Amino acid sequence: MRYTVHKVFLPWNFEKEEQWLNEMSAKGLELVSIGWCKYIFEDGSKNEYKYRIELLENLPSHAESITYIRFLEDMGIEHIGSFFRWVYLRKKTQDGDFDLYSDIDSKIKHYRRISIFVGVLGLANAAPAITNGINYFNNDFMRNYPIFILNAVVAVVLIAGYFILLKKIIRLKKDKQLYE
Repeated sequence: MRYTVHKVFLPWNFEKEEQWLNEMSAKGLELVSIGWCKYIFEDGSKNEYKYRIELLENLPSHAESITYIRFLEDMGIEHIGSFFRWVYLRKKTQDGDFDLYSDIDSKIKHYRRISIFVGVLGLANAAPAITNGINYFNNDFMRNYPIFILNAVVAVVLIAGYFILLKKIIRLKKDKQLYE
């Protein structure tokens, strides 16, 4: 049987999304398709798969991404689907550990990739928010007020996420220094 779940995860909370997907797996629900805030599951065996999510450097259709995904598939990792540059992966639990980032440097690189993604989206929303905010105060507010509010809220949330990611990167760098 198929189940569709609509759920929102922020990009800097991808670990919570992974945890949720793995909790669903523990209940016997296998992720078979993804979309924007949409997850489609099918009945399966409990804990059959371990799930991971990764933000690729390029779109999944890019040659480098295709090569990387094929490499993962050769290692027994299944590509379930993609949303923009995010890829959803799973591996059979019986095949052993499933960590995409085995060292601190690769984790830092992934967090940087996400922070740049989030930061650019935040700035892309801040620019029109500022423009519409200026127009609001120049008495052209009737037309731009809803857009101003939307862009401002999205920009604030994304920029806050950017700083959350920076804190994680700083913490990983400190951890790295402890082990060197």
